Amino acid sequence: MLPTKLLDEVQKYIDGEYIYIPRKYCNKKSWGENTETKRYIDHRNFCIYKEYKNGISIKQLSEKYYLVEKSIQRIIRQEKNKK
Repeated sequence: MLPTKLLDEVQKYIDGEYIYIPRKYCNKKSWGENTETKRYIDHRNFCIYKEYKNGISIKQLSEKYYLVEKSIQRIIRQEKNKK
């Protein structure tokens, strides 16, 4: 499939081994774009921030969403910075 001259050059470096050749133009999607995960997490984070603004404590949010308090604090800070 490859031109003989090119194949000869490649064989100088890799003879009988596997080689990975990445795509030239890769339309790689961001994390979560192939599934609903990113949208779910964005919605969850919005809800956490909204509940925090309505008086729910970080400890309560941590227990409700099964996240450590530091993660809840980070989410609140990130959502606050979006505004």
